[in-house]
Amino acid sequence: MDLTTIIIIGILLIILAIFGFRILYGIGKIVLYIGVHAFLGLILLFLFNLLPFFKIPINILTVLIAGFGGIIGFGILIIAKVLGFY
Repeated sequence: MDLTTIIIIGILLIILAIFGFRILYGIGKIVLYIGVHAFLGLILLFLFNLLPFFKIPINILTVLIAGFGGIIGFGILIIAKVLGFY
């Protein structure tokens, strides 16, 4: 192989690496967003379960609803519990 072929292959590899890192960064951001919100939902459910009124079960579905829905999602969980859906 001559020098120009090696340079062209090197430039293409650098371009592909840049695009690959951008994709991984985007995926990492999404995973971090989901993880943080699920953790906050878990904390919110745990704190609410310390109250003596009634208990909301802590499972993956309720954690994700409380995490992604925020206060509205947590309110939906409370209303569902009061209405006897679970």
